[in-house]
Amino acid sequence: MSEESTKKYTEQEKGEVFNNEFMPHVDSMYNFAYRLTFDEDDSKDLVQDTYLKAFRFINSFERGTNAKAWLFRILKNSFINEFRKKSKQPAKVDYNEVESYYNSDDVDANITTDLRVETVQHMIGDEITGALNALPVDFRTVIILSDLEGFTYEEMAKILDIPIGTVRSRLHRARNMLREKLTGYATEMGYN
Repeated sequence: MSEESTKKYTEQEKGEVFNNEFMPHVDSMYNFAYRLTFDEDDSKDLVQDTYLKAFRFINSFERGTNAKAWLFRILKNSFINEFRKKSKQPAKVDYNEVESYYNSDDVDANITTDLRVETVQHMIGDEITGALNALPVDFRTVIILSDLEGFTYEEMAKILDIPIGTVRSRLHRARNMLREKLTGYATEMGYN
């Protein structure tokens, strides 16, 4: 670790690092968060949490290194921690909200009571996104980092905290899974 990476930044330097090195990546961070969470609000919360942590731990960031990879690692770790926390909690429903909605004048009398039908209708449009979203999170993450965000194997290994060989293996398996999921769609579209 270099001396600069352990030095304390002044408040002005913190602002410069944050604005010049971190903020240019906010759109990429949001896109990555959205592809992990599939929810606009959760994505925004995840990005906000990531930037708060980045500012809080800014002294551990070494100026001139890959800020995007550093931020992606924070985001990925935040997502995993939140995912673990949520998976241990039972689902919560505010019954007062549901009751007041169904008793209001805004309710369409012809609305379907089978919410699965509505969910499936929204998923049918984009087969490629659906196939990507259907991949397990470890495989979806490597596809996003490599093919959508353009990270190198070395950068992905640092972000995911796994060996490069594991990155290559996961990426190969993820692409094969994606190919399997899209074979029927490709045939329908006229590709062999």
